[in-house]
Amino acid sequence: MGRYVIRRLLQMIPVFFGATLLIFLMVNVMGDPIAGLCGQIQCDPATTAQLRAQYGLDKPLWQQYLTYMGDLFRGDFGTAFNGQPVTELMAAAFPVTIRLTLVAICFEIVIGITLGVLTGLWRGRPIDTGVLLLTLVVISVPTFVTGLLLQLLLGVEWGIIKPAVSPGAPLDELIVPGLVLASVSLAYVTRLTRTSIAENARSDYVRTARAKGLPRRRVVTRHLLRNSLIPVVTFIGADIGALMGGAIVTERIFNIHGVGYQLYQGIVRQNTQTVVGFVTVLVLVFLLINLLVDLLYAVLDPRIRYA
Repeated sequence: MGRYVIRRLLQMIPVFFGATLLIFLMVNVMGDPIAGLCGQIQCDPATTAQLRAQYGLDKPLWQQYLTYMGDLFRGDFGTAFNGQPVTELMAAAFPVTIRLTLVAICFEIVIGITLGVLTGLWRGRPIDTGVLLLTLVVISVPTFVTGLLLQLLLGVEWGIIKPAVSPGAPLDELIVPGLVLASVSLAYVTRLTRTSIAENARSDYVRTARAKGLPRRRVVTRHLLRNSLIPVVTFIGADIGALMGGAIVTERIFNIHGVGYQLYQGIVRQNTQTVVGFVTVLVLVFLLINLLVDLLYAVLDPRIRYA
């Protein structure tokens, strides 16, 4: 196990450098970031030259990348064009998005897996058909439509929730945004769990466990569910990073100042330091979560062993 972890950590190094290089190159071809700093008028040449020198934009692109990576390993993600360090923006945004993501993941695990197990065990029954139709509707409707509809009904018409989340983003106000954020993934988790349960229910080890006279509950929880959750854990693990980086629409609808909001502001204002810094952290999140998911395989299925 130890050698496997070390090998995976070493594999993460070229992936990290390759991903950050691609992100840095793509962000820096979005346009001239200095052009938007002077408002509607064009910056005069002296001011443009000063700003380029201040933010290191007068250097070649490869040199900018090396400088950025050197600062990154010292914990310096650069300075936004408003003069605020990017680390301060991260300190304010990431806790909010982490809470929102945790709420969304809880919905995926509790509701998605529960519905998937029920429909997998009762395949072909009315509850199975109803859940499949419901998940198909959820997948078909865009997230921004679901979010705006719930905001209109629950927040404006019925007054059950606040239409916009408070600046502190308390946990109770993130329940509906978390449900909106998790809606599509929840539907996929339900369908994936259902398929995995239905396939493994016909396996030899399940028939053997039943033939031995084990209670149905133990057969499902100890044998069937553990093996069936391996693809589900893979999906949820990859989805954690996707939810953190893909919460732009949800955070815009409910006025949540998290990672998605900061990425949106950075893209609109062509603030390369902010966009590259936030996406770099998201790359690290993806890599670490994928490693944890691989290690969880051995817990769920004892047949899996790492040399």
